[in-house]
Amino acid sequence: QAQLVESGGGLVQPGGSLTLSCAASGFTLDYYAIGWFRQAPGKEREGISCISASDGSTYYADSVKGRFTTTRDNARDTVYLQMNSLKPEDTAVYYCASDCPGSASFDWWGQGTQVTVSA
Repeated sequence: QAQLVESGGGLVQPGGSLTLSCAASGFTLDYYAIGWFRQAPGKEREGISCISASDGSTYYADSVKGRFTTTRDNARDTVYLQMNSLKPEDTAVYYCASDCPGSASFDWWGQGTQVTVSA
C-alpha cells in the first residue's frame, strides 16, 4: 500500500528546533515534488514549503522563511523539514503531501504529526 508516513513531531520550547520526516512507502519518492502543510486549531490549512523532484529547488511561505529548511534524500525515499527558532504560533498538525502547495490534486497525504511549541 503506497503511503507517506510522517514522524518527528512533539513538544518543544519557544526558540527550539525539531526535524520532521516524511517517508514514502510503497512507491519511489524520486519523481514527486513534496509539499509541507500545517493546520492549527480553528485555522485553515497553510502550505508552508515545497521541494521539487527535478533539482531540489525549494519554496517557503513568508511565515517560515529563514527558519525552516526542506531537504530530500531520495536514496532513503524521505523528505525532511528542519524547523528552527520555533514560535508558539508554529503549533499545528504538520502534513506532507505528494505535490506543492497550490497543486490541484495530490496522490498521497501523510497522516499528520503534532508540533506543539510551548514553555
